[in-house]
Amino acid sequence: MCAKTASSRKESLLAAAKALFGVHGYAETTFKKIAQEAGVALGLLTHYFGTKERLFLAAGLDVLHDLIRTEEAALAQATTGLEAVRIFAETYFAFATDPKRHFLILIRCSPFSDLKGMAEREIMERDFAKLYLLLEEALAKGMADGSIKPADPHRTSRVIFCNLVGGVRHHLLTPYATPTLLHDLVAFIINGIAAPTP
Repeated sequence: MCAKTASSRKESLLAAAKALFGVHGYAETTFKKIAQEAGVALGLLTHYFGTKERLFLAAGLDVLHDLIRTEEAALAQATTGLEAVRIFAETYFAFATDPKRHFLILIRCSPFSDLKGMAEREIMERDFAKLYLLLEEALAKGMADGSIKPADPHRTSRVIFCNLVGGVRHHLLTPYATPTLLHDLVAFIINGIAAPTP
């Protein structure tokens, strides 16, 4: 029973950290705020996570791994490479816009944002690369099955991913998003890579 209680406390702390880091960023989120949000003693944060940096990384990785698992499950349904790319983009946007998924921390905790130390950045870069690989595999599949026009899958995956990241940032962080922005972006990507129909 104690292990379950300890586990639930740790999960509460992690959930509070994901929410607070995502909304307020690294600098504005304190251990005290996280403990209050989670409803647990402040000392448990140090006990479970050690430092604020380690908690920040743990929270970001938790969301990233959830996104990777979600993408893998969704991609298993694709029958063509083009469909896989569409599913990847739609799944990415659905995940990013679901408040329960705490995607905002990935904006804060990407390899390109608030991570300070090289070790933390390298860990996040390594795991982010799994998303690029899933997209690259979908592109290669589409080029092999004829649903996607020939191109370099590695370079194309980077261009598409930049559009996905930019679309999410535009949708979540600016006042300029239109109601159909993310849907329009998926259509734009698919139209750009689809093989011409005979």
